[in-house]
Amino acid sequence: MLLQTIFYVAIAAEAMTAALAAGRRKMDWFGVCVLACVTALGGGTMRDTVLGHYPLTWVEDPYLLLICCAAALITIGLARFMEHLRWPFLLLDALGLVVFTILGCDVALEMGQSPIIVIVAGMITGIAGGIMRDVLCNDVPLVFSSELYATVSIVTGVIYFFGLQFGFPGEAVIIAAALIGFALRVAAIVWKLEMPKFVYDKELR
Repeated sequence: MLLQTIFYVAIAAEAMTAALAAGRRKMDWFGVCVLACVTALGGGTMRDTVLGHYPLTWVEDPYLLLICCAAALITIGLARFMEHLRWPFLLLDALGLVVFTILGCDVALEMGQSPIIVIVAGMITGIAGGIMRDVLCNDVPLVFSSELYATVSIVTGVIYFFGLQFGFPGEAVIIAAALIGFALRVAAIVWKLEMPKFVYDKELR
Protein backbone atom coordinates (compact mmCIF):
# COMPACT_ATOMS: atom_id res chain seq x y z
CA MET A 1 0.00 0.00 0.00
CA LEU A 2 2.81 2.42 0.92
CA LEU A 3 4.68 1.62 -2.29
CA GLN A 4 1.52 2.18 -4.34
CA THR A 5 0.90 5.55 -2.68
CA ILE A 6 4.47 6.64 -3.36
CA PHE A 7 4.02 5.43 -6.94
CA TYR A 8 1.13 7.85 -7.50
CA VAL A 9 3.13 10.70 -5.95
CA ALA A 10 6.09 9.84 -8.17
CA ILE A 11 3.85 9.74 -11.27
CA ALA A 12 2.60 13.25 -10.49
CA ALA A 13 6.10 14.53 -9.78
CA GLU A 14 7.49 13.13 -13.04
CA ALA A 15 4.57 14.66 -14.94
CA MET A 16 5.25 18.05 -13.38
CA THR A 17 8.96 18.00 -14.23
CA ALA A 18 8.02 17.06 -17.80
CA ALA A 19 5.57 19.96 -17.93
CA LEU A 20 8.36 22.35 -16.98
CA ALA A 21 10.52 20.90 -19.77
CA ALA A 22 7.63 21.43 -22.18
CA GLY A 23 7.30 25.02 -21.01
CA ARG A 24 10.96 25.68 -21.74
CA ARG A 25 10.26 24.45 -25.28
CA LYS A 26 7.17 26.72 -25.55
CA MET A 27 4.77 23.82 -26.21
CA ASP A 28 1.02 24.31 -26.20
CA TRP A 29 -1.12 22.83 -23.44
CA PHE A 30 -1.77 19.65 -25.39
CA GLY A 31 1.97 19.16 -25.89
CA VAL A 32 2.52 19.76 -22.17
CA CYS A 33 0.04 17.01 -21.28
CA VAL A 34 1.44 14.58 -23.86
CA LEU A 35 5.01 15.10 -22.65
CA ALA A 36 3.87 14.65 -19.05
CA CYS A 37 2.18 11.33 -19.86
CA VAL A 38 5.12 10.08 -21.92
CA THR A 39 7.59 10.92 -19.16
CA ALA A 40 5.60 9.54 -16.24
CA LEU A 41 4.27 6.42 -17.96
CA GLY A 42 6.81 5.78 -20.72
CA GLY A 43 9.14 3.62 -18.63
CA GLY A 44 6.38 1.24 -17.57
CA THR A 45 5.01 1.16 -21.11
CA MET A 46 8.39 0.26 -22.60
CA ARG A 47 8.94 -2.41 -19.93
CA ASP A 48 5.55 -3.99 -20.53
CA THR A 49 6.07 -3.92 -24.29
CA VAL A 50 9.50 -5.54 -24.08
CA LEU A 51 8.31 -8.22 -21.64
CA GLY A 52 4.97 -8.81 -23.35
CA HIS A 53 3.14 -7.84 -20.16
CA TYR A 54 -0.42 -6.80 -20.99
CA PRO A 55 -2.55 -4.85 -20.48
CA LEU A 56 -0.21 -1.87 -20.22
CA THR A 57 -0.22 -0.21 -16.81
CA TRP A 58 -2.08 2.90 -17.95
CA VAL A 59 -4.55 0.84 -19.99
CA GLU A 60 -5.37 -1.23 -16.92
CA ASP A 61 -5.57 1.93 -14.79
CA PRO A 62 -6.64 4.83 -17.07
CA TYR A 63 -6.79 7.20 -14.12
CA LEU A 64 -3.01 7.41 -14.36
CA LEU A 65 -3.50 9.48 -17.52
CA LEU A 66 -5.76 11.86 -15.61
CA ILE A 67 -3.18 12.17 -12.83
CA CYS A 68 -0.49 13.06 -15.37
CA CYS A 69 -2.64 15.63 -17.18
CA ALA A 70 -3.87 17.17 -13.92
CA ALA A 71 -0.32 17.46 -12.61
CA ALA A 72 0.80 19.04 -15.89
CA LEU A 73 -2.00 21.62 -15.85
CA ILE A 74 -1.34 22.44 -12.19
CA THR A 75 2.29 23.03 -13.12
CA ILE A 76 1.22 25.57 -15.77
CA GLY A 77 -0.64 27.49 -13.07
CA LEU A 78 2.21 27.29 -10.55
CA ALA A 79 5.11 27.76 -12.97
CA ARG A 80 6.14 31.10 -11.46
CA PHE A 81 6.81 29.42 -8.12
CA MET A 82 8.61 26.36 -9.45
CA GLU A 83 12.08 27.89 -9.14
CA HIS A 84 11.66 27.84 -5.36
CA LEU A 85 10.63 24.18 -5.42
CA ARG A 86 13.74 22.86 -7.15
CA TRP A 87 14.94 20.69 -4.28
CA PRO A 88 11.54 19.18 -3.46
CA PHE A 89 11.23 18.19 -7.12
CA LEU A 90 14.73 16.71 -7.21
CA LEU A 91 13.95 14.66 -4.12
CA LEU A 92 10.62 13.51 -5.54
CA ASP A 93 12.35 12.58 -8.79
CA ALA A 94 14.93 10.54 -6.86
CA LEU A 95 12.15 8.83 -4.94
CA GLY A 96 10.29 8.16 -8.17
CA LEU A 97 13.37 6.60 -9.72
CA VAL A 98 13.78 4.01 -6.98
CA VAL A 99 10.05 3.31 -6.66
CA PHE A 100 9.63 2.82 -10.43
CA THR A 101 12.66 0.55 -10.40
CA ILE A 102 11.27 -1.64 -7.61
CA LEU A 103 7.85 -1.86 -9.27
CA GLY A 104 9.50 -2.76 -12.58
CA CYS A 105 11.47 -5.53 -10.91
CA ASP A 106 8.24 -6.81 -9.36
CA VAL A 107 6.56 -7.14 -12.75
CA ALA A 108 9.47 -9.15 -14.13
CA LEU A 109 9.61 -11.34 -11.02
CA GLU A 110 5.90 -12.14 -11.30
CA MET A 111 6.55 -13.23 -14.90
CA GLY A 112 9.34 -15.57 -13.77
CA GLN A 113 12.10 -13.74 -15.64
CA SER A 114 15.81 -14.37 -15.06
CA PRO A 115 17.80 -12.17 -12.62
CA ILE A 116 19.37 -10.05 -15.37
CA ILE A 117 16.01 -9.37 -17.00
CA VAL A 118 14.48 -8.50 -13.62
CA ILE A 119 17.14 -5.86 -13.02
CA VAL A 120 16.96 -4.55 -16.59
CA ALA A 121 13.17 -4.34 -16.34
CA GLY A 122 13.53 -2.24 -13.20
CA MET A 123 16.04 0.04 -14.89
CA ILE A 124 13.85 0.49 -17.98
CA THR A 125 10.91 1.41 -15.77
CA GLY A 126 13.03 3.92 -13.86
CA ILE A 127 14.80 5.74 -16.69
CA ALA A 128 13.04 5.23 -20.05
CA GLY A 129 10.41 7.92 -19.48
CA GLY A 130 13.08 10.55 -18.91
CA ILE A 131 14.92 9.44 -22.04
CA MET A 132 11.72 9.82 -24.09
CA ARG A 133 11.14 13.28 -22.62
CA ASP A 134 14.61 14.49 -23.52
CA VAL A 135 14.43 13.03 -27.04
CA LEU A 136 11.08 14.75 -27.67
CA CYS A 137 12.61 18.00 -26.38
CA ASN A 138 15.59 17.53 -28.71
CA ASP A 139 18.04 17.24 -25.80
CA VAL A 140 20.78 14.72 -25.08
CA PRO A 141 19.09 12.43 -22.52
CA LEU A 142 20.07 13.45 -19.01
CA VAL A 143 20.73 9.82 -18.08
CA PHE A 144 23.58 9.67 -20.63
CA SER A 145 25.35 12.87 -19.66
CA SER A 146 24.92 13.84 -16.03
CA GLU A 147 25.05 12.55 -12.46
CA LEU A 148 24.54 8.93 -11.56
CA TYR A 149 21.01 7.97 -12.56
CA ALA A 150 20.81 4.66 -14.39
CA THR A 151 23.49 3.33 -12.03
CA VAL A 152 21.26 4.19 -9.07
CA SER A 153 18.42 2.26 -10.69
CA ILE A 154 20.65 -0.78 -11.26
CA VAL A 155 21.92 -0.73 -7.66
CA THR A 156 18.35 -0.46 -6.37
CA GLY A 157 17.25 -3.37 -8.53
CA VAL A 158 20.17 -5.55 -7.46
CA ILE A 159 19.51 -4.90 -3.77
CA TYR A 160 15.82 -5.59 -4.18
CA PHE A 161 16.23 -8.78 -6.19
CA PHE A 162 18.92 -10.39 -4.06
CA GLY A 163 17.27 -9.26 -0.83
CA LEU A 164 14.21 -11.26 -1.83
CA GLN A 165 16.33 -14.20 -2.98
CA PHE A 166 18.03 -14.38 0.41
CA GLY A 167 14.63 -14.65 2.06
CA PHE A 168 14.43 -11.30 3.84
CA PRO A 169 10.89 -9.95 4.48
CA GLY A 170 9.47 -8.21 1.44
CA GLU A 171 8.68 -4.90 3.16
CA ALA A 172 12.14 -4.74 4.72
CA VAL A 173 13.75 -5.34 1.32
CA ILE A 174 11.62 -2.62 -0.28
CA ILE A 175 12.57 -0.11 2.41
CA ALA A 176 16.27 -1.02 2.27
CA ALA A 177 16.46 -0.87 -1.53
CA ALA A 178 14.52 2.41 -1.65
CA LEU A 179 16.56 4.07 1.09
CA ILE A 180 19.93 3.05 -0.35
CA GLY A 181 18.94 4.01 -3.89
CA PHE A 182 17.46 7.32 -2.74
CA ALA A 183 20.54 8.17 -0.66
CA LEU A 184 22.85 7.33 -3.57
CA ARG A 185 20.86 9.53 -5.97
CA VAL A 186 20.82 12.46 -3.52
CA ALA A 187 24.57 12.06 -2.97
CA ALA A 188 25.07 12.14 -6.75
CA ILE A 189 23.11 15.40 -6.96
CA VAL A 190 24.90 17.06 -4.04
CA TRP A 191 28.43 16.01 -4.91
CA LYS A 192 28.00 15.81 -8.71
CA LEU A 193 28.94 12.14 -8.83
CA GLU A 194 29.21 10.99 -12.44
CA MET A 195 30.13 7.96 -14.48
CA PRO A 196 33.41 8.30 -16.41
CA LYS A 197 32.78 10.00 -19.76
CA PHE A 198 34.08 8.93 -23.15
CA VAL A 199 35.48 11.89 -25.06
CA TYR A 200 36.75 11.46 -28.61
CA ASP A 201 37.29 14.58 -30.68
CA LYS A 202 39.69 13.35 -33.36
CA GLU A 203 38.50 13.25 -36.93
CA LEU A 204 38.74 9.93 -38.76
CA ARG A 205 40.83 10.11 -41.90
